Amino acid sequence: MDYVSALVPPVVMAAFFIGLVVTIVKSQGGPNKAKEDAAVEAAISRAESAQQTPRTEGA
Repeated sequence: MDYVSALVPPVVMAAFFIGLVVTIVKSQGGPNKAKEDAAVEAAISRAESAQQTPRTEGA
């Protein structure tokens, strides 16, 4: 019975990992794709604008 207790954790982790991958693949695209893309573009533009603004230290 030791082999059963040794195999259960990896099998459970593999099942959860497969479920995670399936969920990620299913959530790609679809009706939420435009909303997700807009959120990413907004975050990138905020990061770029924060990088380009000059800082005046000690003024």
